[in-house]
Amino acid sequence: MSEWPDSIHAGETEQHEPLVRRVLAPNPSPYTFTGTQTWLVGAGSEIAVIDPGPAGSGLSIGDPKDMNGEGHVEAILRAVGDAKITAILCTHTHRDHSPAAAPLKALTGAPIIGCAPLSIADDGPRADSAFDPDYAPDRILEDGERISGEGWTIEAVATPGHTSNHLCYALLESGALFTGDHVMKWSTSVVSPPDGDMSAYMASLQKLYDRADRVYYPAHGPAVDNPRQLVRGMIGHRRMRERQILGLLEQGAQVIPDMVTEMYKGLDERLKGAAGRSVLAHLVDLEKQGRVALDGEAWQLAA
Repeated sequence: MSEWPDSIHAGETEQHEPLVRRVLAPNPSPYTFTGTQTWLVGAGSEIAVIDPGPAGSGLSIGDPKDMNGEGHVEAILRAVGDAKITAILCTHTHRDHSPAAAPLKALTGAPIIGCAPLSIADDGPRADSAFDPDYAPDRILEDGERISGEGWTIEAVATPGHTSNHLCYALLESGALFTGDHVMKWSTSVVSPPDGDMSAYMASLQKLYDRADRVYYPAHGPAVDNPRQLVRGMIGHRRMRERQILGLLEQGAQVIPDMVTEMYKGLDERLKGAAGRSVLAHLVDLEKQGRVALDGEAWQLAA
Protein backbone atom coordinates (compact mmCIF):
# COMPACT_ATOMS: atom_id res chain seq x y z
CA MET A 1 0.00 0.00 0.00
CA SER A 2 1.35 3.38 -0.93
CA GLU A 3 0.42 4.87 2.44
CA TRP A 4 2.74 2.46 4.25
CA PRO A 5 6.30 3.89 4.41
CA ASP A 6 8.82 1.60 2.73
CA SER A 7 11.60 2.95 4.94
CA ILE A 8 10.22 1.37 8.11
CA HIS A 9 11.50 -2.16 8.65
CA ALA A 10 11.21 -4.80 11.37
CA GLY A 11 13.11 -3.90 14.51
CA GLU A 12 13.14 -0.17 13.82
CA THR A 13 11.35 2.37 15.99
CA GLU A 14 8.93 4.90 14.54
CA GLN A 15 7.64 7.90 16.51
CA HIS A 16 3.95 8.55 15.88
CA GLU A 17 3.29 11.24 18.47
CA PRO A 18 5.04 12.44 21.64
CA LEU A 19 3.77 9.55 23.78
CA VAL A 20 3.57 6.85 21.11
CA ARG A 21 6.24 4.83 19.29
CA ARG A 22 6.02 1.67 17.22
CA VAL A 23 8.33 -1.33 16.84
CA LEU A 24 7.49 -3.71 13.98
CA ALA A 25 7.88 -7.48 14.46
CA PRO A 26 9.50 -9.59 11.70
CA ASN A 27 6.36 -11.61 10.90
CA PRO A 28 4.83 -10.26 7.67
CA SER A 29 2.19 -12.48 6.06
CA PRO A 30 -1.10 -12.30 4.17
CA TYR A 31 -2.91 -12.00 7.51
CA THR A 32 -0.46 -9.78 9.47
CA PHE A 33 0.30 -7.36 6.59
CA THR A 34 3.82 -6.01 7.27
CA GLY A 35 3.89 -7.68 10.70
CA THR A 36 2.64 -7.21 14.25
CA GLN A 37 3.08 -3.68 15.56
CA THR A 38 4.19 -3.33 19.16
CA TRP A 39 3.22 0.04 20.56
CA LEU A 40 5.28 1.80 23.24
CA VAL A 41 3.44 4.38 25.36
CA GLY A 42 5.35 6.97 27.38
CA ALA A 43 8.11 9.52 26.88
CA GLY A 44 9.65 9.49 30.35
CA SER A 45 11.02 6.92 32.75
CA GLU A 46 7.98 4.58 32.63
CA ILE A 47 6.82 2.79 29.49
CA ALA A 48 3.81 0.58 28.69
CA VAL A 49 4.21 -2.02 25.95
CA ILE A 50 1.07 -2.90 23.98
CA ASP A 51 0.99 -6.19 22.03
CA PRO A 52 4.58 -7.42 22.57
CA GLY A 53 4.11 -9.71 19.58
CA PRO A 54 5.34 -13.14 18.55
CA ALA A 55 8.13 -15.21 20.04
CA GLY A 56 10.26 -17.83 18.34
CA SER A 57 12.61 -17.70 15.39
CA GLY A 58 10.17 -18.52 12.62
CA LEU A 59 12.51 -21.31 11.58
CA SER A 60 10.70 -24.25 13.17
CA ILE A 61 8.43 -25.30 10.33
CA GLY A 62 5.16 -26.77 11.54
CA ASP A 63 5.55 -25.56 15.14
CA PRO A 64 2.60 -23.23 15.82
CA LYS A 65 4.45 -21.64 18.75
CA ASP A 66 7.24 -20.44 16.46
CA MET A 67 5.71 -17.29 14.99
CA ASN A 68 8.78 -15.60 13.49
CA GLY A 69 9.55 -13.24 16.34
CA GLU A 70 13.32 -13.58 16.21
CA GLY A 71 14.98 -10.50 17.68
CA HIS A 72 11.72 -8.70 18.45
CA VAL A 73 12.05 -8.66 22.24
CA GLU A 74 15.57 -7.29 21.82
CA ALA A 75 14.23 -4.59 19.48
CA ILE A 76 11.63 -3.58 22.08
CA LEU A 77 14.32 -3.30 24.75
CA ARG A 78 16.50 -1.19 22.45
CA ALA A 79 13.61 1.17 21.84
CA VAL A 80 12.83 1.45 25.55
CA GLY A 81 16.46 2.19 26.41
CA ASP A 82 17.04 3.30 29.99
CA ALA A 83 13.34 3.68 30.77
CA LYS A 84 11.48 1.08 32.82
CA ILE A 85 8.70 -1.06 31.37
CA THR A 86 5.93 -0.87 33.98
CA ALA A 87 3.18 -2.74 32.09
CA ILE A 88 2.97 -5.30 29.30
CA LEU A 89 -0.51 -5.19 27.75
CA CYS A 90 -2.02 -7.60 25.21
CA THR A 91 -5.15 -6.82 23.20
CA HIS A 92 -5.85 -10.55 22.84
CA THR A 93 -4.03 -13.86 22.87
CA HIS A 94 -3.46 -14.88 19.27
CA ARG A 95 0.11 -16.06 18.81
CA ASP A 96 1.14 -13.04 16.76
CA HIS A 97 0.27 -10.76 19.71
CA SER A 98 1.00 -12.21 23.15
CA PRO A 99 3.81 -14.85 23.24
CA ALA A 100 6.61 -12.28 23.64
CA ALA A 101 4.98 -11.08 26.87
CA ALA A 102 6.57 -13.93 28.86
CA PRO A 103 10.20 -13.38 27.79
CA LEU A 104 9.77 -9.61 28.08
CA LYS A 105 8.51 -10.05 31.65
CA ALA A 106 11.38 -12.41 32.46
CA LEU A 107 13.93 -9.83 31.30
CA THR A 108 12.34 -6.73 32.86
CA GLY A 109 10.14 -7.86 35.74
CA ALA A 110 7.22 -5.91 34.27
CA PRO A 111 3.75 -7.29 35.01
CA ILE A 112 1.54 -8.64 32.24
CA ILE A 113 -1.73 -6.69 32.44
CA GLY A 114 -4.80 -6.62 30.24
CA CYS A 115 -6.90 -9.23 28.48
CA ALA A 116 -7.98 -12.47 30.08
CA PRO A 117 -6.30 -15.76 29.16
CA LEU A 118 -8.04 -17.81 26.51
CA SER A 119 -6.99 -21.04 24.85
CA ILE A 120 -9.40 -22.74 22.52
CA ALA A 121 -9.03 -25.30 19.75
CA ASP A 122 -10.79 -23.95 16.68
CA ASP A 123 -12.96 -26.33 14.68
CA GLY A 124 -11.90 -25.30 11.19
CA PRO A 125 -9.15 -23.79 9.05
CA ARG A 126 -8.16 -20.25 9.92
CA ALA A 127 -5.93 -17.70 8.25
CA ASP A 128 -5.17 -15.72 11.36
CA SER A 129 -2.97 -16.89 14.21
CA ALA A 130 -3.95 -19.63 16.64
CA PHE A 131 -4.31 -18.94 20.36
CA ASP A 132 -1.39 -18.63 22.77
CA PRO A 133 -1.94 -21.31 25.46
CA ASP A 134 0.89 -20.05 27.66
CA TYR A 135 -0.35 -16.50 28.22
CA ALA A 136 -0.50 -15.83 31.96
CA PRO A 137 -1.52 -12.30 33.03
CA ASP A 138 -0.69 -10.88 36.43
CA ARG A 139 -3.77 -8.68 36.29
CA ILE A 140 -6.88 -8.76 34.10
CA LEU A 141 -8.46 -5.43 33.18
CA GLU A 142 -12.21 -5.01 33.03
CA ASP A 143 -13.93 -2.57 30.71
CA GLY A 144 -13.14 0.98 31.85
CA GLU A 145 -10.31 0.06 34.22
CA ARG A 146 -7.21 2.25 34.04
CA ILE A 147 -3.50 1.99 34.61
CA SER A 148 -1.05 4.89 34.61
CA GLY A 149 2.62 5.79 34.46
CA GLU A 150 4.70 8.91 34.14
CA GLY A 151 2.76 11.19 31.79
CA TRP A 152 0.24 8.62 30.55
CA THR A 153 -3.06 6.96 31.46
CA ILE A 154 -4.43 3.92 29.63
CA GLU A 155 -8.05 2.77 29.85
CA ALA A 156 -9.28 -0.67 28.81
CA VAL A 157 -12.11 -0.76 26.27
CA ALA A 158 -13.71 -4.20 26.00
CA THR A 159 -14.29 -5.10 22.33
CA PRO A 160 -15.22 -8.80 22.03
CA GLY A 161 -15.95 -10.26 18.61
CA HIS A 162 -12.67 -11.05 16.87
CA THR A 163 -11.99 -12.97 20.06
CA SER A 164 -14.05 -13.05 23.24
CA ASN A 165 -11.15 -11.62 25.28
CA HIS A 166 -10.26 -8.72 22.96
CA LEU A 167 -9.49 -5.34 24.53
CA CYS A 168 -8.63 -2.00 22.97
CA TYR A 169 -6.64 0.55 24.96
CA ALA A 170 -7.36 4.27 25.07
CA LEU A 171 -4.54 6.74 25.76
CA LEU A 172 -6.42 9.45 27.60
CA GLU A 173 -3.78 12.14 27.23
CA SER A 174 -3.85 12.15 23.43
CA GLY A 175 -7.15 10.65 22.30
CA ALA A 176 -5.45 7.66 20.67
CA LEU A 177 -6.98 4.17 20.71
CA PHE A 178 -4.89 1.03 20.24
CA THR A 179 -7.30 -1.26 18.41
CA GLY A 180 -5.42 -4.56 18.12
CA ASP A 181 -7.17 -6.66 15.47
CA HIS A 182 -10.64 -5.22 16.11
CA VAL A 183 -10.34 -2.34 13.62
CA MET A 184 -7.64 -2.13 10.94
CA LYS A 185 -7.39 0.07 7.87
CA TRP A 186 -5.74 -2.46 5.56
CA SER A 187 -8.15 -5.36 6.12
CA THR A 188 -11.33 -6.45 7.86
CA SER A 189 -10.94 -8.50 11.03
CA VAL A 190 -11.41 -12.26 10.97
CA VAL A 191 -14.37 -13.38 13.09
CA SER A 192 -13.98 -17.12 13.52
CA PRO A 193 -16.42 -19.26 15.54
CA PRO A 194 -16.62 -20.83 18.03
CA ASP A 195 -14.87 -18.04 19.96
CA GLY A 196 -15.30 -15.30 17.37
CA ASP A 197 -18.83 -13.90 17.54
CA MET A 198 -20.36 -11.69 14.84
CA SER A 199 -23.09 -10.27 17.07
CA ALA A 200 -20.49 -9.26 19.68
CA TYR A 201 -18.22 -7.89 16.95
CA MET A 202 -20.96 -5.66 15.53
CA ALA A 203 -21.83 -4.40 19.02
CA SER A 204 -18.15 -3.62 19.62
CA LEU A 205 -17.94 -1.69 16.35
CA GLN A 206 -20.96 0.36 17.41
CA LYS A 207 -19.29 0.96 20.77
CA LEU A 208 -16.24 2.44 19.04
CA TYR A 209 -18.40 4.47 16.66
CA ASP A 210 -20.07 6.08 19.66
CA ARG A 211 -16.69 7.16 21.06
CA ALA A 212 -14.69 10.25 20.09
CA ASP A 213 -11.18 8.86 19.68
CA ARG A 214 -8.84 11.01 17.57
CA VAL A 215 -6.75 8.27 15.93
CA TYR A 216 -6.53 4.47 15.91
CA TYR A 217 -3.26 2.56 16.13
CA PRO A 218 -4.01 -1.03 15.05
CA ALA A 219 -1.75 -4.04 15.52
CA HIS A 220 -1.32 -4.38 11.75
CA GLY A 221 -1.19 -1.70 9.08
CA PRO A 222 -1.29 2.09 9.02
CA ALA A 223 -2.79 4.40 11.62
CA VAL A 224 -6.41 5.42 11.14
CA ASP A 225 -6.92 9.19 11.21
CA ASN A 226 -10.64 9.07 10.36
CA PRO A 227 -11.85 6.54 12.98
CA ARG A 228 -15.61 7.09 12.94
CA GLN A 229 -15.74 7.17 9.14
CA LEU A 230 -13.84 3.87 8.93
CA VAL A 231 -15.98 2.19 11.58
CA ARG A 232 -19.17 3.35 9.89
CA GLY A 233 -17.91 1.80 6.66
CA MET A 234 -17.04 -1.45 8.45
CA ILE A 235 -20.52 -1.71 9.95
CA GLY A 236 -21.99 -1.14 6.49
CA HIS A 237 -19.64 -3.74 4.99
CA ARG A 238 -20.72 -6.41 7.47
CA ARG A 239 -24.38 -5.65 6.85
CA MET A 240 -23.73 -5.95 3.12
CA ARG A 241 -22.15 -9.39 3.67
CA GLU A 242 -25.21 -10.44 5.64
CA ARG A 243 -27.47 -9.33 2.77
CA GLN A 244 -25.29 -11.27 0.31
CA ILE A 245 -25.65 -14.43 2.39
CA LEU A 246 -29.41 -14.11 2.64
CA GLY A 247 -29.59 -13.41 -1.11
CA LEU A 248 -27.68 -16.60 -1.90
CA LEU A 249 -29.88 -18.64 0.44
CA GLU A 250 -32.97 -17.29 -1.30
CA GLN A 251 -31.68 -19.20 -4.36
CA GLY A 252 -31.55 -22.45 -2.37
CA ALA A 253 -29.42 -24.28 0.18
CA GLN A 254 -25.71 -23.41 0.10
CA VAL A 255 -22.43 -24.76 1.46
CA ILE A 256 -19.87 -22.27 2.75
CA PRO A 257 -17.09 -22.87 0.15
CA ASP A 258 -19.53 -22.08 -2.67
CA MET A 259 -20.73 -18.99 -0.84
CA VAL A 260 -17.15 -17.77 -0.42
CA THR A 261 -16.55 -18.20 -4.16
CA GLU A 262 -19.60 -16.10 -4.97
CA MET A 263 -19.06 -13.44 -2.30
CA TYR A 264 -15.29 -12.96 -2.50
CA LYS A 265 -14.47 -12.96 -6.20
CA GLY A 266 -10.74 -12.64 -6.89
CA LEU A 267 -9.76 -13.28 -3.26
CA ASP A 268 -6.23 -14.54 -2.58
CA GLU A 269 -6.49 -18.33 -2.18
CA ARG A 270 -4.54 -18.08 1.08
CA LEU A 271 -7.31 -15.98 2.60
CA LYS A 272 -10.29 -18.12 1.61
CA GLY A 273 -10.14 -20.02 4.89
CA ALA A 274 -10.51 -16.77 6.81
CA ALA A 275 -13.35 -15.65 4.56
CA GLY A 276 -15.13 -18.94 5.19
CA ARG A 277 -14.85 -18.44 8.93
CA SER A 278 -16.40 -14.97 8.67
CA VAL A 279 -19.25 -16.34 6.53
CA LEU A 280 -19.79 -19.01 9.19
CA ALA A 281 -19.85 -16.29 11.87
CA HIS A 282 -22.59 -14.45 9.96
CA LEU A 283 -24.55 -17.69 9.55
CA VAL A 284 -24.29 -18.55 13.24
CA ASP A 285 -25.54 -15.05 14.09
CA LEU A 286 -28.44 -15.38 11.63
CA GLU A 287 -29.23 -18.83 13.04
CA LYS A 288 -29.49 -17.32 16.54
CA GLN A 289 -31.96 -14.81 15.10
CA GLY A 290 -34.03 -17.68 13.67
CA ARG A 291 -33.47 -16.56 10.08
CA VAL A 292 -31.38 -19.48 8.76
CA ALA A 293 -30.91 -23.16 9.59
CA LEU A 294 -28.24 -25.78 9.02
CA ASP A 295 -29.15 -29.05 7.28
CA GLY A 296 -26.13 -31.34 7.21
CA GLU A 297 -23.38 -29.21 5.67
CA ALA A 298 -25.73 -26.90 3.81
CA TRP A 299 -27.33 -23.73 5.08
CA GLN A 300 -30.83 -22.63 4.12
CA LEU A 301 -33.42 -20.05 5.05
CA ALA A 302 -35.38 -21.00 8.13
CA ALA A 303 -38.83 -22.36 7.47
